[in-house]
Amino acid sequence: MLLNGIRIVSFCHFLQGPAGAQYLADMGADVIKVEPVDGAHERRWSGADVFVEGISGFYLCANRNKRSIGIDLKSEEGREVARRLIAGADVVMENFRPGVFAKLGFGEDELRAINPTLIYASASGFGSTGPMAHMPGQDILMQARSGLIGVTGTPDRAPTPVGAAIVDQHGGALLAMGILGALVRRLRDGVGTRVEASLLNSGLDLQGEALVNFFAGGMTRDILQRESNLATWFHAAPYGVYPTLDGHIVISLCDATVLANALDSDALREIAGNDRYKERDEYARRLRVATACFSREQLGQKLDASSIWWAPINFYDELLDDPQIQHAQIFREITVRGRTVHLVNHPNRYDGEVPELRVLALEIGEHTREIMGELGYHDDEVERLVVSRAVAASRQASDDLRLTA
Repeated sequence: MLLNGIRIVSFCHFLQGPAGAQYLADMGADVIKVEPVDGAHERRWSGADVFVEGISGFYLCANRNKRSIGIDLKSEEGREVARRLIAGADVVMENFRPGVFAKLGFGEDELRAINPTLIYASASGFGSTGPMAHMPGQDILMQARSGLIGVTGTPDRAPTPVGAAIVDQHGGALLAMGILGALVRRLRDGVGTRVEASLLNSGLDLQGEALVNFFAGGMTRDILQRESNLATWFHAAPYGVYPTLDGHIVISLCDATVLANALDSDALREIAGNDRYKERDEYARRLRVATACFSREQLGQKLDASSIWWAPINFYDELLDDPQIQHAQIFREITVRGRTVHLVNHPNRYDGEVPELRVLALEIGEHTREIMGELGYHDDEVERLVVSRAVAASRQASDDLRLTA
């Protein structure tokens, strides 16, 4: 794989950091997940209280292809294990609040003393400096602060959050992107880099097109007002969501006359020549009346016949049956302790292939003995540290996980 031979030590928890590390692990990096001796937070919590035979759905979504070692970073012997790990690493990742990792003895100067060309990558809510650097960072907080909730709704209707933790997930992708750039720099120039990612920047980066248009156009928030069918404030109608007899579809930008003829709508023909941005609300109102007369299948056939871009609005329980999703191998089926679950695969394909799932550490410290052996610890030393709780070690390889394509 692309990153074979690269070792990454991840002191990450929750979603942003683990997601970033998972992207890199999927690409072949040896990612060692350092957990507290009682396990990472995401092992103990899951959205909708989903646990697969004791394994958190939250943990499963962002921790594949990583080896696990449990270390007590508050003990000197535990910190020494961590220092040995760092000494042989290409990258260290952490997403504690700013200053916490340094208080544990792993500030940037200490890391550089251990490993001068190390890439030190940190992720946080607001970045490492500034008036809000020490404030808590979470996906929904950044959706709100970045304006994303405000533009998903409108000022006169309830602002609407996105129905997934997209700021966290995008933040993980940006973190991985920065690390990849730093790895190229180190190969080229032989120097390390400090990479910083934040959820605030992630939330704003998601809205680049909208933000540039808003400020370049000298807009005020009044421009956000629009009919509920319209998806964004900056696209002309019909760009949005429209009802059918048995569900909803989305319709993208298209020729107004072509759309009117496809639906055989005199109401749409009357305004086909109008400015569909300035008069977007009226256009949306007329269009939703026209689409509501057809089933989703009927409407799709009419739009396809006129080469109009559209898509059905699917719900999660329809995704596994989608033929393109099946073809693209978006989901991976695995068996965890006798139960079948679906993971979302790595998003890219390399030479036409989905990155393989090599390992998924179901147990805290599942690879502690293996990793410490690589660091030069003897078996009796490892057992002494396990007994003292400086490290945690479980089975070397879980026999409760079956990996499938």
